[in-house]
Amino acid sequence: MREFTGYMRGMGLGGWLTNYKRIGQLPVDKRLDLTVGDLEHFDSYITEADVRNLASFGIDHVRLGFDQLALEDNDNPYHYREEVFRHIDDFLGWAAKYRLNVILNLHKAIGCYCDCPSMKPLLDTPEYQDRFVALWLEFERRYHDKGDEIVFELMNEVTGGDALKWNELYKRAIAELRRVNPTRYIMVGSAEWNSVNRLRDLDVLDDERVVYTFHFYAPFEFTHQRGVLQPMNHYYNREMPYPCEVGRYRDCQEFLYGRKHAYADYEEIGRKFIRDQLAPAKEFIDAHPDAILTCGEFGTIRSCPTIWRENWFADVIEFLDDNSIPFTIWNYLSTPYDGNRFSLVDDDFRRPVSEKIIGMLRR
Repeated sequence: MREFTGYMRGMGLGGWLTNYKRIGQLPVDKRLDLTVGDLEHFDSYITEADVRNLASFGIDHVRLGFDQLALEDNDNPYHYREEVFRHIDDFLGWAAKYRLNVILNLHKAIGCYCDCPSMKPLLDTPEYQDRFVALWLEFERRYHDKGDEIVFELMNEVTGGDALKWNELYKRAIAELRRVNPTRYIMVGSAEWNSVNRLRDLDVLDDERVVYTFHFYAPFEFTHQRGVLQPMNHYYNREMPYPCEVGRYRDCQEFLYGRKHAYADYEEIGRKFIRDQLAPAKEFIDAHPDAILTCGEFGTIRSCPTIWRENWFADVIEFLDDNSIPFTIWNYLSTPYDGNRFSLVDDDFRRPVSEKIIGMLRR
């Protein structure tokens, strides 16, 4: 596999221009609005000091998540908010100052919000698809003069598993971008929330500047334990250690879903389990040795004991390093009202919650 120079070890940034609130919790007629409070949050939540802090961790890039609704006025499609784009401009300037590359990540597109299933699906709505492509063309128009220091990541996670429709849409977007920039690095992930198991369904293009990516959150009972946005995990409401004898995980599956023989091949949920679950990434590399594959997102909810988080990160990063897979850890900072808090720094002083995890970012 070719090396993804400048994007080998990084950290995601959510909670600022994405996940600034959970729109699925709002009345249906209020979900697509942007309020004065949202704009004030954008103005203050992330500053140059945060970028300096990120650079001090020894990473080479930051994955900046943003929502289409933050940038595009839903009541006036194809019109973009200059006051929000200015924040991206500022961020890119800070990143350049501290020698960090940036992945510009469309975290949530209109019609593709994992926490708002009432929307018309992006993959079934031509109007939304047109706006999706137009948004990326707007990014290229604004940042055309920037080279390999930025990457366009077309979509964070495609909800649902229709790989055929997603292949059609992402290839259309890339074709449009290639007409105006033949050398832009463009990142694309798989269907079903960017599952490593769906990498096999991605159409791999004859384009060495397209990068492929996957996310990893297995075992879900651990990484999202007690998470309020995962009703069944929240209902079970039990600590899930890592590593751990398999019994607790089997009990969870049987209690919640009636699966009596879950994890039948394992005596422990630990290192072997992680490596088995990540095996499809190695299979993708073997099948496409000239492509670039990156793990674009992985992490654990911060409400579990830190030692368990450290154990899990160590096993995942060991596999990624063993297979020369670049990665971006999730997540620098989460808003206090984000139902899934994966923060790696504290809220008040933005100091690492685990120096051991930060140390794993340094090769």
